[in-house]
Amino acid sequence: MSSVAGKRAAPVPLKHVSITGGFWAERQSVNRDVTIPAIYRKLEETGRIESWSMAGPAAPPSSHQRIGVRVFWDSDSGKWLESAAYSLATHPDAELQALADDLIDAIAGAQREDGYLNSYFPVHFPEGEWANLRDNHEMYNAGHLMEAAVAYHQATGKRKLLDVLARFSDHIAATFGVEEGKQSAYGGHPEIELALVKMYRETGEKRFLDLASYLIDERGQAPHYYDYESVQRGERPEDYWARTYRYCQAHLPLREHTEANGHSVRACYLYAGIADVALETGDDELSRLSRLLWDDLTQHQMYVHGGVGPSHHNEGFTFSYDMPTETAYCETCAAIALAFWAHRMFHLDPDSRYIDVMERAIYNSSLSGLSHAGDEFFYANPLAAYPGVNPLGRWDEQVEDGHYRRVKWYHCPCCPPNISRLIAGIGDYSYSQAGNRVYAQLYHSNAVSLDIGGQQLQLLQSTDYPWDGNISFTVEAAGAVDFELALRIPDWCYNYQLSVNGVAQRVSVDKGYAVLGRQWSDGDTVDLTLSTPVERVMPHPDIRQTAGQTALQRGPLLYCLEEVDNGPRLANVCIPADSELDVSLDSELLGGVAVITGKALRIEPAQASSALYRHHSVASYAETVFMIKAIPYYLWANRDPGEMRVWIRSS
Repeated sequence: MSSVAGKRAAPVPLKHVSITGGFWAERQSVNRDVTIPAIYRKLEETGRIESWSMAGPAAPPSSHQRIGVRVFWDSDSGKWLESAAYSLATHPDAELQALADDLIDAIAGAQREDGYLNSYFPVHFPEGEWANLRDNHEMYNAGHLMEAAVAYHQATGKRKLLDVLARFSDHIAATFGVEEGKQSAYGGHPEIELALVKMYRETGEKRFLDLASYLIDERGQAPHYYDYESVQRGERPEDYWARTYRYCQAHLPLREHTEANGHSVRACYLYAGIADVALETGDDELSRLSRLLWDDLTQHQMYVHGGVGPSHHNEGFTFSYDMPTETAYCETCAAIALAFWAHRMFHLDPDSRYIDVMERAIYNSSLSGLSHAGDEFFYANPLAAYPGVNPLGRWDEQVEDGHYRRVKWYHCPCCPPNISRLIAGIGDYSYSQAGNRVYAQLYHSNAVSLDIGGQQLQLLQSTDYPWDGNISFTVEAAGAVDFELALRIPDWCYNYQLSVNGVAQRVSVDKGYAVLGRQWSDGDTVDLTLSTPVERVMPHPDIRQTAGQTALQRGPLLYCLEEVDNGPRLANVCIPADSELDVSLDSELLGGVAVITGKALRIEPAQASSALYRHHSVASYAETVFMIKAIPYYLWANRDPGEMRVWIRSS
């Protein structure tokens, strides 16, 4: 009965998914009530809202202002608007919509007659317009505003911002290209590529897709545009501060790339755009490139918590299996961008392996970027924390009494509105559909409205995931409906049980999905139980920084030890191979959390001494047995400051 062949998989739209309870309902509630308002207040306090008035400064801006923080301010407005739009799509709020409408009016008022749109350059640095595409983020800003425009149009039906960004896109297309009279250029910080594909899908206007395709194909071509524009500015190309165009994925034409490289956020946004263009154009070479880059990143350069980019020096990639823990950069935005790319890869190549990575990145390295209370943020997400170690590579406001802590804002606040828009839009990542096959991607309590060949139905999902693996679906339909329900069996799950109307089912798993195809009736139920024991995760032997250590995972959640539960000197803790690890609900911890407990050893010198080193002939080790308590990684640093560790010694 399958009608999947030839049908392209596409996400079930956000407005069709109503989150009814559980984990994501709680996180979205905090996002609506705390995070979105907190970010808006910071946009006001820092002048980002006022900047759209295009009022000139009382005094000339400093050099730092010219080339520093202000060049990306517009993107912060865009991401906040996108988060607000997703929230409005599922939870209408007149006050929030009024704030968003006022900001959109201000943005529209800032647009020039020729379509150019930027709150900084026309007022503060007009000679800098399009003069430094390598560094100055004009196209990056445009991309985030485009994403906001599409989201707001979908949420409210209002197209004012969409029309504004369409005009800006046309200005960009008129300025840059291979045609005579245009500059053969592209932005240093990719993001606009995926945004233009969103514009194309929302409007049906192919010119947006054509511009995205051009930006991808032009990137890295010789003679190098960034060399040309450097000379035009009176600079020497060899003096580029990043030293190599690998930093912005422009050292070679993209179709010649063989590995993920450079700044990790830029890379994953770019790769997401490549996958989008490949899907829309049917470009087999771009599809091949997408799979090649995906395999390199996920098999050689991805952390166990879904983070990417180990180095603070380039905020990005170094080389295969280089994964330091205490100094791991793993920017929140990079994990979010990886999740975006993973989602697109599934629709290019329907296979659960992409959604497995998406889930890992969302639940761990993305969510850790936000405090449980919803108003403080991490920029970097290390896998170990010790007093005095700062993964940002500088002593700044994120270190409190020597401890790495979340803060309320940054001079470069790209991560706060990014995690907010991910949480607000989580329904968009929950289901996909190809013909009469419905893919269940993320498990959480929700109701999804579906159209199967013109027949309408609702699928109700109930679960306490990720705290346990029991998931139930109920069909609500006016009549019998033929469709396939494809249930993702995550890569961490080795045993599962499946039943329909209480009758056990044995089905084959197709690319990571257990597919149930039948004629469904109103009231039919499906029960899926995913086994969620505590798993000991071993690193690849070439990851030198974690050799001989193990990480604890249960379901999609990675766990860690914190000093507040386990005492100091976590590097001396060892979990014996035969130690039994138990799971229990700690109802007093951060609203109720499943924790892992078990016997462990603290291995330290038997006698106290101030000596830095001791000879083994006169010293010995003592093993102290104690009960460890591990909590989900994403919740670390929400209590008393102290050490944290993901990778634990094993014996």
